[in-house]
This record gives sequence, structure tokens and C-alpha cells, in this order.
Amino acid sequence: MILYPAIDLRGGKVVRLVEGDPRNQTIYSDDPLEVARRWQDAGAEWLHVINLDGALEEAATNRVMLKKIADLGLPVQFGGGLRSLEDAAQALDSGAQRVILGTLLVENPSLAGSAVQRFGAERIVAALDSRDGIVAVRGWQDSSDRSAVDLGKRFAGEGIQVALYTDIARDGALGGVNIEATQQLAQQTGLSVMASGGVASLSDVVGLRASGIEGVVIGQALYQGLFTLREALAAAHGAAQKEG
Repeated sequence: MILYPAIDLRGGKVVRLVEGDPRNQTIYSDDPLEVARRWQDAGAEWLHVINLDGALEEAATNRVMLKKIADLGLPVQFGGGLRSLEDAAQALDSGAQRVILGTLLVENPSLAGSAVQRFGAERIVAALDSRDGIVAVRGWQDSSDRSAVDLGKRFAGEGIQVALYTDIARDGALGGVNIEATQQLAQQTGLSVMASGGVASLSDVVGLRASGIEGVVIGQALYQGLFTLREALAAAHGAAQKEG
């Protein structure tokens, strides 16, 4: 299982939000590049970079910082505010290995096939960020009328292979990841699913790996020092590791 340390960008800083609420924000660093280097030095295999400025439609898309982070040499999956296929193309041109498309595909499901055809399935992640099973859009501020399972099936039919599932109610709350819902989404859609939201302990990582989940995004738990990235990587890879 691949572990993705999260770097959420807002106003030039690395932050974490609770349940996606822009009013409930904690700033963890004024230097996103230093944070990226820290995760790289700790053994990260990928970085998960989210442009909250773009997702919340507050500012530009942080592509300059994306390029600086990508230039470190680690593959980056990048999302937030990519509202067109041109936005996705520019992010890929700026160094992202793959792009996370949420609002764009939820509001225009037929574009999923166009994105796969244009960029290749290996470079696209469909975001199925949900509250009570219903997918949210526009930085999680608005709700769609579609369930994660229904959209996942539609996207799979369009050639999408990988999805990111975030249980919004758990995101940033350190209450434990929703393993059951993540596993059900994978089983019912046939997609390879990455889990996000609520990871609080190494047992969450172990449980996801045992469930056959493709990957896990971890943010708050790492920034609060509940465990180290090296410990989490060991758990994701199935190595024996003590919590502490």
C-alpha cells in the first residue's frame, strides 16, 4: 500500500482544516518546500499536494510551488481548483505526476472519458469526497446529488482506474479512518481506491492495508506527531512496527 503524506497549501502556508471548514484551520508551516523535503528525507514515495486556495476558489492555483515541490524528485499527485481539462494539463506540465479531479468530473461526468483519453488513466485520480455517502464539491462547501458509489461506477465505465475517497466528517478530526466505506467503494465500483480522512493511529494504516486498499493519505496525524512517517511507511508496507 502506498502512503501519501499530505501538503495542503493555503495562502502560501501548509495548513490543515477540520472537515474541510476554512474557518477551522491550523497552520503548520510557512515553508511548504521545507515540509516536502522533510517528508522526502523521511522516506516518502509520493506526495499528496492540495491547493486549497483553488479548491475554495479564493486565489490562484499554486503552480509555482507545485513545480518547486515536483523538482525535488518525488512523484506528486496534485489537486484543488482544477476546474477544466486545461487546468489539469497545466498542473501536469508544472510537474504533477497525476492530477486529482473532483468538482470537474462530478459536475461533468462525461469529461472523465475525455480526461483518460487525453492524459492516460495512470495520470488521473477521481475524487469522491463524501459526507454521509453523498459527494461534495467546490472545496467540500457544496453537496452534489450523487453518491460516491454511483459516480464511481460511472467513472469506472469511462476508463478511470483510481479514486480518492475522503470521509469528510472524519477529515482532520483524528477519529479513525472509515475502512468499511472505503473497502465497499472499491468492491462496488472496481476502482483502486485511496483512503483519506481520520487516520489517527498505525492501526488505521494496518487495517487499510489488510483490506486491500491501494493507498492512504495522511495529514493531521503526521503533523501532530502521533506517529512518524517512517513508522507509517513500515505499517503500510507490512513491516513489524511498534506504535509510540
